[in-house]
Amino acid sequence: MIFREITIQFVYMNVTTQLKLLINLARIDGDVDSKEHRYILNIGKANGATEQEVEQLMTQSHEVIIPQNLSDDQRFELIFNLVQLMKIDERLFENEIKYCSQMAARLGYRQLVMLDLMMNVKSIEMEQGEIDSLRKLTAKYLTK
Repeated sequence: MIFREITIQFVYMNVTTQLKLLINLARIDGDVDSKEHRYILNIGKANGATEQEVEQLMTQSHEVIIPQNLSDDQRFELIFNLVQLMKIDERLFENEIKYCSQMAARLGYRQLVMLDLMMNVKSIEMEQGEIDSLRKLTAKYLTK
């Protein structure tokens, strides 16, 4: 299943950078669930990575690097994808929540954004209107 068109093109963000952030989150609990695995593969493929390239990245942990020149929309897409990935296996771990909160802060959000994201992001495909509403809701948390 492909989750909405989350498999979007990241014009300013290297797809490898995004995949590494998602992979770190998926690996944080010690087990990459099959749903998490598919989610990451779908994002990689939609952004020009081969399955083999994504699989190779999946075997390791990565340094966390957040590009400084992201637009507000790119910040939202990244934190949205992280939270959706966290929720996809329908199990929330404290380490995952902390990781997403840290990434939200590094993306320029106040960490309180996680409350709205955790309450509103679904682990299944979301309608574009829902995503747009959530984008507006979370914009108030941007500090940069």
